[in-house]
Amino acid sequence: MNIAARKLTRNQSLVFDCLAGSDGPLSAYTILDRLRDHGFKAPLQVYRALDKLTDAGMVHRLESMNAYVACAHPDEDCTHHGMTAFAICEGCGAVIEFHAHDIEDALVSLAKAKNFKPERMTVEMRGLCEACRN
Repeated sequence: MNIAARKLTRNQSLVFDCLAGSDGPLSAYTILDRLRDHGFKAPLQVYRALDKLTDAGMVHRLESMNAYVACAHPDEDCTHHGMTAFAICEGCGAVIEFHAHDIEDALVSLAKAKNFKPERMTVEMRGLCEACRN
């Protein structure tokens, strides 16, 4: 589904645009600070928008950083990508999103063997991007 065709509230649109225009991951409190001029007064406003955007697959939460990034593929139906993986640069903070279907298949197989049904899978790798290594 095209991002323009999605029915977003004003707050959801503002939060998504804030993340999409950012050079890196943002915490909810950083988003709140950036959107104060747009009427945001409380963290709950940001968290509600982030919850809906995350459920829609338009935003991803980076667990290790307690921060959020806009989906790298917002014009696709991100809820059907399966497992999302991230490479996070320790030098510049850049985040690269990708989908590792072979890793996802292996984890689903392991979970099935343990009679466990995963609802969400995220892999985060930390290291240095090519620019920071050079």
